[in-house]
Amino acid sequence: MTQNITELGPREAEFLSRMAAFERGVFTSAKAAEFWGSPNYTKAVLHELVKKGWVARLVRGTYLVIPLEAGPARLWSETAAVVAQHLVRPSAVAYWSALHYWNLTEQAPRTTFVQTPTRRSRREVDVLGMRFRFVTVAESRFFGLATRAVGGRPVVVTDREKTLIDAADRPELSGGVVQLAEALRQGARDVDWARLDAHLARFGVGTVYKRLGFLVEALRIPAPGVEARLDAWRSHLTAGISLLEPGGVAEGRVVTRWRIRVNVRGFEEPGA
Repeated sequence: MTQNITELGPREAEFLSRMAAFERGVFTSAKAAEFWGSPNYTKAVLHELVKKGWVARLVRGTYLVIPLEAGPARLWSETAAVVAQHLVRPSAVAYWSALHYWNLTEQAPRTTFVQTPTRRSRREVDVLGMRFRFVTVAESRFFGLATRAVGGRPVVVTDREKTLIDAADRPELSGGVVQLAEALRQGARDVDWARLDAHLARFGVGTVYKRLGFLVEALRIPAPGVEARLDAWRSHLTAGISLLEPGGVAEGRVVTRWRIRVNVRGFEEPGA
């Protein structure tokens, strides 16, 4: 997303300077009205600043100042990860988008997935030419968050271990089980396995243990103390047979060891 920025008047420049110092450049129309006075006049000014390219409208009543370091050509690019955190709070970049952030997949999703415990009336929105998908989770499952800098601005993303758990819980939001398998292969050496264990216990979903356990075993992922770890995971399995790929056909062999139906091709038989 790129915008051309035109010249500013002195009063507009002063306004933008103040807003840029407030909340890292994100401000509300109410905050702008404190500077301009009249709400109607504020609305007109903001409309012009958006038109000129100095301000980007995130959602109704919330704006982002285009960084002054945009360059001599006055061109500015902002990442979806930075914008996402201002669309709903609290929130974190998650699922497929987090897999890509942690280099656990080379496939970049066209949609930015945002996890939040806050309910929204719309599940998907388009902002500044980018699409965002909001996934509401229970407060108890909104954890495992890491703050990182993107373009000099802080963003919140699910940590590597929570990202794998979320992908196992909702493969359809993470590129599917094949993508999860690839993430385990690529990220095994960087995973904090003790943290993963702790996150799994806190998340408390038996199907997640089933999918991760089956994949770690089937793919021979070199987790430390893998046999003891998988034995511990099996103690958390829930009753019933779960699908490896939710939403897929209920066909394929059943691995009773993990109480899972392998309805995806390409996975070898795990050890006995």
